Amino acid sequence: MSEWSDIRERYLRDGVDIRLGGLAANLARIGSFSRRSEHGSAVSRLIRESALFIEWTAVDAPEEALPELAELQRLLSGWYHSWSDVWCDDARRSVIGETASRWSARVLELSGLGGR
Repeated sequence: MSEWSDIRERYLRDGVDIRLGGLAANLARIGSFSRRSEHGSAVSRLIRESALFIEWTAVDAPEEALPELAELQRLLSGWYHSWSDVWCDDARRSVIGETASRWSARVLELSGLGGR
């Protein structure tokens, strides 16, 4: 079993609200870790993992959340595939951090966990 298969199996044990909460936590980490260039490999992994979280959750997510999750998926994919160019540019890295933090708040809202 691959590493991603193990993570997927554990991730899918939770309800959609908890899964979206996990996605929001990953996005918050991306926002925080983006402040320091030496965290590049950790951020890259979090981006990949977050994209997979969306893929694994979309089938069970509320219909009204799907357009935003698709938009976030495209954004993460773009970051991941242009990683070597993006990460070494301080301004672009800062934008990733700020954008990820905003998305974290929005995904937490979508999860319904923010008010608990």
